[in-house]
Amino acid sequence: MKFDLTEEQIMVRDTARDFAVRELDPIAAKLDEEAEFPKEKVQMLAELGLMGVAIPEEYGGGDMDYVSYVLAMEEISRACAGTGVIMSVNNSLVCDPLVKFGTEEQKRVFLKPLASGEKLGCFGLTEPAAGSDVSAMKTNAVLDKDEWVLNGEKNFITNGPNAQTAIIFAYTDKEKRHRGISAFIVPMDTPGISAGPKEKKLGIRASHSSSIFMEDARIPKTNILGEQGQGFKIAMATLDAGRIGIAAQALGIGRAALEEAVAFAKERQAFGKSVASLQAIQFKLADMATRLEAARLLTFEAAYLKDTGQKFGRASAMAKVFASEAASFVATNALQIHGGYGYITEYGAERHFRDARITEIYEGTSEIQRVVIAADVLKNS
Repeated sequence: MKFDLTEEQIMVRDTARDFAVRELDPIAAKLDEEAEFPKEKVQMLAELGLMGVAIPEEYGGGDMDYVSYVLAMEEISRACAGTGVIMSVNNSLVCDPLVKFGTEEQKRVFLKPLASGEKLGCFGLTEPAAGSDVSAMKTNAVLDKDEWVLNGEKNFITNGPNAQTAIIFAYTDKEKRHRGISAFIVPMDTPGISAGPKEKKLGIRASHSSSIFMEDARIPKTNILGEQGQGFKIAMATLDAGRIGIAAQALGIGRAALEEAVAFAKERQAFGKSVASLQAIQFKLADMATRLEAARLLTFEAAYLKDTGQKFGRASAMAKVFASEAASFVATNALQIHGGYGYITEYGAERHFRDARITEIYEGTSEIQRVVIAADVLKNS
């Protein structure tokens, strides 16, 4: 892959960086403290084309590549990780599968308002008893003449309380296990659909998540995404792409933590000199910077492979597991460098520490990423 960014990619990065510094940096701590959904800022992201970065222009998107998406995600997440994941879910988990598997009518009706930012989407796969084991889901869809009738519950759904459109996965034939799962496009104002209260979370608090309940919710037969029984394939393909976005989010969190640690180390005095002059601190900073740079290269490679039409599942899993664990490593050490100051909310170190942790869990835990990587290694080595 080429390491030089194109003029367009540089423009996207700089636009996202300027927005993050100007609009998000001043309010990120407040958004976190008050668990406030940044509705106005999300709309501004949409106006910049960042809610559908890699979606064709004809469907309301920015018509850019996935490397541009990674660059933008890192910049937004560096300022506010909660805002970053709102953007990530809409791009990766909602718009991307609609582009790949949607009919032209579905793209016109559902994708265009999502990619343009007129509406916000969410992705309903996880259930109370079905996380990593997707086949354990209980949500079902039954065809009744020209309508699908959905019943079930999804939980931990990012954007759930704020979304207007959901991609919901449900069994249409339980006996076929994962081959009996189908995907559906579900307007959130459908009678029988309701979102639970927003969950109280450790981090990424500006991003709201909730359960979604379906009680005899009827949607048109034409709202099935892809073919009946193709849901598991759609979910796995979608998560492959989504993991690149989460890797980029982790990069942003890690970079914020590193930048603040460096600034604090230069300013903080101990034993008559700045703590940045102490080798113990220097070694921490060196390890932090090295892990972030390695994570960035893995993330760029996964995005490049996707952009060029090559297989990227293994690369996206590697990027996600490495970047998320790097972010946690960097955030932990940044807090340590701050000492007692890192433990109070006046400084950003504790927020980055909290935000980093979720990147090792959602869109496939670190353990699941290693399963994916190992399976590919054993199959292709």
